[in-house]
Amino acid sequence: MPSLLTQLVCRDCGHAMPPDPLAKTCEKCGSAWIEADYDFETAKKIWSAGLRDRESDLWRYEELLPVARPERPITMGEGWTPLIHAINLEKELKLPNIFIKDERQGPTSSFKDRQAAVGAAALVQANKNECVLASTGNKAAAYAAYCARAGIRLWIFLTSMVPNEKLRELGLYGAEVVKIAGTYDQAKKVAQDFAERRNLYLDPGTTAIPGKEGLKTIAFEIAEQLSRYAPTSDGKWRAPDWYIQAVSGGIGPIGIWKGFQELMRMGLIDKMPKLGIIQVEGCAPMVEAWKLGKDEAEPVTPRTRISVLATGDPGRGYKILRQACLETGGTMISANDGAAFRAMRRLARSEGLSMEPAASVAFAGLEQLAAEGLLKPEEFIVVNCSGHTFPAEKHVLEDEYVLDLQLGHPEGEMAATNKIEEGLGAALAKLDEQVTTVVIIDDNPQDSRLIRRLLQNHKNYRVFEANNPLDGLDLVRQRKPDLVVSDLTMPEMDGFTLLESLKADPDTRDIPVVVVSAKTLTPRDRAVLEGQVDSLWQKGSFNTRELVDHVVERLGSNSKSPDQPIKTTVGEVANSVVDALEAVAETKVLVIDDNRRDARLVRRILEATRRYQVLEAYTGKDAKIMLEESLPRLIVLDMMLPDTDGITLLKELKASERLKAIPIVILTAKDLSEAEKAIFRENNCSVWIKPSLDRQALVAHVDKIISEKDAK
Repeated sequence: MPSLLTQLVCRDCGHAMPPDPLAKTCEKCGSAWIEADYDFETAKKIWSAGLRDRESDLWRYEELLPVARPERPITMGEGWTPLIHAINLEKELKLPNIFIKDERQGPTSSFKDRQAAVGAAALVQANKNECVLASTGNKAAAYAAYCARAGIRLWIFLTSMVPNEKLRELGLYGAEVVKIAGTYDQAKKVAQDFAERRNLYLDPGTTAIPGKEGLKTIAFEIAEQLSRYAPTSDGKWRAPDWYIQAVSGGIGPIGIWKGFQELMRMGLIDKMPKLGIIQVEGCAPMVEAWKLGKDEAEPVTPRTRISVLATGDPGRGYKILRQACLETGGTMISANDGAAFRAMRRLARSEGLSMEPAASVAFAGLEQLAAEGLLKPEEFIVVNCSGHTFPAEKHVLEDEYVLDLQLGHPEGEMAATNKIEEGLGAALAKLDEQVTTVVIIDDNPQDSRLIRRLLQNHKNYRVFEANNPLDGLDLVRQRKPDLVVSDLTMPEMDGFTLLESLKADPDTRDIPVVVVSAKTLTPRDRAVLEGQVDSLWQKGSFNTRELVDHVVERLGSNSKSPDQPIKTTVGEVANSVVDALEAVAETKVLVIDDNRRDARLVRRILEATRRYQVLEAYTGKDAKIMLEESLPRLIVLDMMLPDTDGITLLKELKASERLKAIPIVILTAKDLSEAEKAIFRENNCSVWIKPSLDRQALVAHVDKIISEKDAK
């Protein structure tokens, strides 16, 4: 059956236009918000007769798509993804009707495959052989795959926040990738200018007709699949009571909302679902506007590691979704990165679903909605698992989630049976240490890293760090470690509450807890801790080897229950946490240079000494983010950066009470003015010229700066 598309209708002025799927604006008022309209009466007659004999992909709904199923074989089985009953999540949340729309099953593992499939079909129908788009990641991968199959050259503009894994995937598909050192909204502007100058088709994003129409098939599938699970008395399809999705610009739920509206118009469902719009806390302009009851969302600068959701300006998308929420009693909330990553790990370990961080934001929102009592036991709830994560982003998994068992390599004829057995025995002994697990919970990364390195310098333990008590609690429940080392003074949840939560849980109550804290304890504090913790150590007043020996001894015990009284150890040698860290850690240096080759050169030069750990930042913004997370001992700064200049960044660093003491070395290829040289002299910055760089002299100079700093 061909498409029943009859016209395009402007949302703003109501003007009707011919049915061109690639039209971008209303020919009367210029509005970008135009929508596809269909012959719904004919579609209702066809669909009411049943679609069970049709193919299981999104083209089973071709009457209500703006283009017909492509004659050229560019489709890849997109659509008709599973609707999974979340039986374990239901038990945890005490909500018996939770379903997961598993969009990970698409050809490129995200719900954007629907958008790209219909978009590519429209481009082929219009004889377009080149296309430009901006993306935060998933859309780029989907379009790259479908355009490759359709023979369309694709130009993709992304931000530097997009993980390298996704960039490599795009290159594999043969797309032309342009990375912008700026925000997603800036990338969109550059893409627009590029397309205009070359007279190429630019995908308009949220307003694109093919994209919205492809995504609405999720609503069709949910209603059809849910009716099979829980048939209605009148034989109609079933709409859920709640549809929950994480959003960036909002095209997903906008398209899906349109799909449910069309089902209502045809009488195939008898109600509209409430929308749960979830944004990541570091980029939540819709949520902020919703809370304040505003009609428009003000743009924000994204501050989140979940790059797929980093759209700072949702534009008209907010208005559409706000109206949808108001009509049905839906809502908009935000979830922070930590809550999203906890939800991500929880779903993988309880439901067997490995999802991308953007999808986990939706599940963090689900948990929040449940906790607030907005979801009722009798309600059917569908959450969009929007995409798969593979490989996992490095900040999501703990550092040592893989155990490496090496048997050794006996040489030549010495590889006799007894040698192999000796090697195996040594490897198994090492493995015994590796599977011994310690979780350190401390909001100060320096302190947790110190304890981790102290332990791992002596034993091959798996040591996990959590710098947030909620993450720590989640980590202990998941990993069931042999020992927990915890601070007492932390934000969101103090050590006493954390300890209470661990002891209240049958699965964690017998895990020994060692407290390492700077808190001055009152008699009441000691009474609370008595019998609950294995030992107590005061930061800044203990011998570090003594702590290590205690932990090793404790982990060597077969007993899981505390069998030693609380003690406070005070050694003759008072080693502070920072001093001990310096003794066991490499010195950290931050190189800020937009030329990756130059930054990598400095890194190789310094790291070859085995005395330095070198981090690289390619923009001023990236450098500031790194400096917020941890402090280096020295900074190597280039003069020319894409988003600022070296002088400006230098002044900002020196104006900061927290950063002003960090020595700065200038490394540049620029001819310096006398004024610039004077600024560097005033700030005690040495200057090194790239073309004539003496590598050995640079290392000696860095060594001298660090040693002089240590001597103060």
